[in-house]
Amino acid sequence: MSYPIRPISEDEWSSFSGVLAEGFNWTPHPTQSERWKANTEFDRTLAALDGDVIAGVTGIHSFTMTVPGGQLPVAGVTAVSVLPSHRRRGILSQLMRRQLADVRERGEAVAALYASEAVIYGRYGYGRASDGLSLRIPKHGSAFVAGAPSDPALRITVAKPAEVRATLESVYESILAERPGQYRRNEHLWTAVLADEEFDQDGAGALRCVLAEDSDRVRGYALFRVKSLWGDNGQPDGELLLRELYATDPAAHALLWQSVLNRDLVSRVKATRPVDDPITQWLTDVRYLNASWGDELWVRLVSVDAALSSRAYSAPVDVVLEVADDVCPWNAGRWRLTADTASASCKPTDEAPDVSLPVAALGGAYLGGGSLDAQHAAGLLTEHSAGAVRALATALSWSPAPWAGLVF
Repeated sequence: MSYPIRPISEDEWSSFSGVLAEGFNWTPHPTQSERWKANTEFDRTLAALDGDVIAGVTGIHSFTMTVPGGQLPVAGVTAVSVLPSHRRRGILSQLMRRQLADVRERGEAVAALYASEAVIYGRYGYGRASDGLSLRIPKHGSAFVAGAPSDPALRITVAKPAEVRATLESVYESILAERPGQYRRNEHLWTAVLADEEFDQDGAGALRCVLAEDSDRVRGYALFRVKSLWGDNGQPDGELLLRELYATDPAAHALLWQSVLNRDLVSRVKATRPVDDPITQWLTDVRYLNASWGDELWVRLVSVDAALSSRAYSAPVDVVLEVADDVCPWNAGRWRLTADTASASCKPTDEAPDVSLPVAALGGAYLGGGSLDAQHAAGLLTEHSAGAVRALATALSWSPAPWAGLVF
């Protein structure tokens, strides 16, 4: 069955958000709903209608995102949900196909999303493009190795987050271009990051901030909450929940980590960080990271040629790719990718392929952190020319590892 699909108007917000509340089993506070509405681009929403009922929804944030070697306009897919009463009717598939066609028409070559369920989006051509480490570091295991970076000119300053918003925005903007996956935040996103009403705290305490600064400037910040806990005999057992930590240099980065790890009345720090966060190198005993791995950002190449031509490469490569793409048929076919460390081009070709692969594999590798070699070893893509997968994987690889750091 086909459902009419169209953007919603502002006066349909209640019905739109109601689908999300049902789909995500969440009842936002009215203030949270208004913040969310303020950050909604209504012309980029889509709703599938069953008569007068909005049965499925999705939306997009128009982002500027860092990719290897530069920044691109990226469609940040969000607010994807279908009413429980309308599952298994093909509504999500219709929404995804319409959305990707709209993204292409708008001229965006790449789409990205956070997946509520990792099993869903591969079927629509999204690949797992970045990973995160969930850490649980006990204070007794937080000693740093000898030689960890330091700067005697640096000091830690306690600040109220809302009062230093401009400073936080400035620090974040200064490091935005360093790591693929990070994206520019608008005023509404910053308001959400710093939101600190009781319903925002969710029992974890007030939002707190420390700055790493010298006599000239602020060089980094950490945002966190502290859940105040006590043992049976009155011993402090607090839990620090690290929300953000950004710094312009290694010494400031290390000092901020030491500040949160050594905070009084705190027994452990919990955080989700990039897989190559320096804390993985600084702890004397890496086992105290208590790390678990999880997927983070998922990426979809909406226009293969434009996307692959618009990023930098770590090594020269000249390969013919045979791309399978059932959702965006304009991508299906053979493309010759020719790149070095200075430039790249991707053009249609009739030449014999060196590698055959699904479009999701390219999405997963696009930000530089993919696993093409592992997928080849697992039999998920086909190499026709010896060494072609390794050459492609090497060229696409990038450091630092991709990570977006803020769910949208």
